[in-house]
Amino acid sequence: MFTEKDLAQIEKQGISLETIQQQISHFETGFPFLKVLKAATVGDGIVRVSEEESAALVDEFDAQAKNVSLLKFVPASGAATRMFKSLFAFKDDGKSDKSIPEFSERIRDFAFFEDLKAAMANDGVDIETAIGDGNYQQIADYILSGKGLDYGNLPKGLLKFHNYEEGARTPVEEHLVEGANYANANGVVRLHFTVSPEHRSRFEALIEAMKPAFEEKYSVTYEVSFSEQKPSTDTISVNMDNTPFRNADGSLLFRPAGHGALLANLDDQDGDVVFIKNIDNVVPDSLKDTTFTYKKVLGALLLKYRQQIFDFLARIEAGENSDSLISELSEFYETTMFTQPTKDFWTLSNTEKLAYFAMKLDRPVRLCGMVKNVGEPGGGPFWAANPDGTTSLQVVESAQIDMDDAAQKALFDTATHFNPVDLVCSLRGYKGKKFELMSYRDSNTGFITQKSKDGKDLKAQELPGLWNGSMSDWNTVFVEVPLITFNPVKTVNDLLRKEHQA
Repeated sequence: MFTEKDLAQIEKQGISLETIQQQISHFETGFPFLKVLKAATVGDGIVRVSEEESAALVDEFDAQAKNVSLLKFVPASGAATRMFKSLFAFKDDGKSDKSIPEFSERIRDFAFFEDLKAAMANDGVDIETAIGDGNYQQIADYILSGKGLDYGNLPKGLLKFHNYEEGARTPVEEHLVEGANYANANGVVRLHFTVSPEHRSRFEALIEAMKPAFEEKYSVTYEVSFSEQKPSTDTISVNMDNTPFRNADGSLLFRPAGHGALLANLDDQDGDVVFIKNIDNVVPDSLKDTTFTYKKVLGALLLKYRQQIFDFLARIEAGENSDSLISELSEFYETTMFTQPTKDFWTLSNTEKLAYFAMKLDRPVRLCGMVKNVGEPGGGPFWAANPDGTTSLQVVESAQIDMDDAAQKALFDTATHFNPVDLVCSLRGYKGKKFELMSYRDSNTGFITQKSKDGKDLKAQELPGLWNGSMSDWNTVFVEVPLITFNPVKTVNDLLRKEHQA
């Protein structure tokens, strides 16, 4: 199937031949569906924190933050192209849907309006005249193309999202503000952005320009790092008959493997508490307080559960082998970590039971914020059956469910909450052990999509998603968080919602 030239290309890509063969096997057989048992709900897999509890947890987090390593991890490589899908159709073909009238009527409400006005003025075009003449295709061209703002070719992180008296801010700047307020350890704020290589220099320049003002305002020092998706995480593409797809020059086609590829980037980081949040899920300062509160709530709960895990491991390491310890462990896993053991678990000896718990305890920990389901797309919180016979909490995407199975579809539709990519994780275990994250993913989860290149259809493959398949074997707790903490920008008109105009 592969020539010597192919093998050299695969080696240069940094991918093993075994991995390539496994990917092709997935194209041929598909990924197995996950068996969902029931939706996780408040009181049955989702923790709800009262206002009194949240206030106490915030105090606990603030007291501990100075003694632990904090990191804010922000996936920021996503392009804004889809955000402007309707505007591109309007600019190029004059096609108008319901979003275009709102866009036209409220053009002055966008945070990038002043930049747009200046870009048009540079070409001798007065934006107010263009508005008065109804020439919105021309305006759209200046927004999207290189003759103006070039927003159609930039990542979301570099677009102006929110207006302030001192000037408009990009999502990158909003994450600097967030970091100063909940990822601040002794005045040092560590942030890591995953970016695309072609835009990295612009991210670096923006942060270098804005850092001094934010450092002075919040009395902090920022330590900002960047990474790009690794070529070794790309996946091979195939023709519709599952043979390798080849470029015009005969070389193999590799494609970025979706957000699951970021597991390798996360694995290169370290921290006791790592906050993960998408680049576009930000709000203006007037609405940030709830986000600050619940990030600290999740952080405090993470540290609390992690300490319980460490205490149990210390007792096992010391040789304790009592029925009392096994009873405590069983209750902790069933009521806190929401994991049910295999059916034959209670037939095991105490030594075997403790070995099982030691293995389960010695894993990365994640707390996933869950918001009430209001129809937004996203992975849902479910109880699911695992390959080892246990039952645990999983973030499940619709593509992982056999929607042709009426019973499974009905279960999927009962989800009361969904995951807005609001995670707080610990990458360090007992005695400071740094986990190797690749060891805790389910390689049998992933997605196959149909694409095209050079006019030919092909099949592409995404790796196990960062917050579902890539973290399937983590210790997991779901916590309900307020809906106001979830305000992504999927289309440009989302910036006109009150949550982004506050």
